[in-house]
Amino acid sequence: MAITAASVKELRERTGAGMMDCKKALTETNGDMEAAIDLMRTSGAAKAAKKSGRIAAEGLAKVNISDDGKTATILEVNSETDFVTKGDAFIDFVDTLGALALKTTPANIDEFLTQVLDNGDSLEKSREDIVAKVGENVAIRRVRTVTVSGDGVIGAYKHGERIAVLVTLEGGDEALAKDIAMHIAATRPECVTEDELNADLLEREKAIFVEQARESGKPDNIIEKMIVGRMKKFVNEVTLYGQAFVKDPDTTVGALAKANGAEVKSFIRFEVGEGIEKKEENFAEEVAAQMKG
Repeated sequence: MAITAASVKELRERTGAGMMDCKKALTETNGDMEAAIDLMRTSGAAKAAKKSGRIAAEGLAKVNISDDGKTATILEVNSETDFVTKGDAFIDFVDTLGALALKTTPANIDEFLTQVLDNGDSLEKSREDIVAKVGENVAIRRVRTVTVSGDGVIGAYKHGERIAVLVTLEGGDEALAKDIAMHIAATRPECVTEDELNADLLEREKAIFVEQARESGKPDNIIEKMIVGRMKKFVNEVTLYGQAFVKDPDTTVGALAKANGAEVKSFIRFEVGEGIEKKEENFAEEVAAQMKG
């Protein structure tokens, strides 16, 4: 029996599953709509699709480094609750994805999601399987790869399971790279140097400082000096090289790198759930609504 676009559309609307999953189910059941729904429920595809709309802002960050230390990947996988992240099923899933990321070295999440596991499963199939196991929405959120050559060095640091950092140096050694990665985990800089700062960010901060200074009633020449001082302080606070090193506040990270014959080329910092708007549950209102119903 031919599978029509209309039947695929209907199955998608009834299950919330993806187009390819719906087409596959209809093909396997010879176009029988109810049988296709039963098949998808059994496989967990429909259940996974229903959960996919739920906010997943907990999770784990994962770092993998090649044996030669020249390639590393950083990955974030989300779940709905912190409880799930402590279970073996979720941890094993993240470990598997981490190994796959290091093997395939994807440039971004879109490229990574096209990869296939060693058992032949797509990442979407493996995600649906873990959703069925843990009973929560799971999202493979983001992944990055870094590489170095020559005397380049990669440093990695994880703070618990929620914050992970990769940093690349030209020169220096692994101990220095790890120290700088730890610093980045703690201080969350915007970029390495002032030259990399977003011009709009600088203008916005300057406008705020100008308004605050004018409210002080001081003369314009004094205000100008105040602005210069405040902007310099702001730049040092948000740039890696300008920040006081967490293990030795008497020196900056920039001075530390220079003293060790190194230059920080780049860094990546992942913090689980950052930028995801979490749903605030009000259980009192929820119970009251149920009682009224």
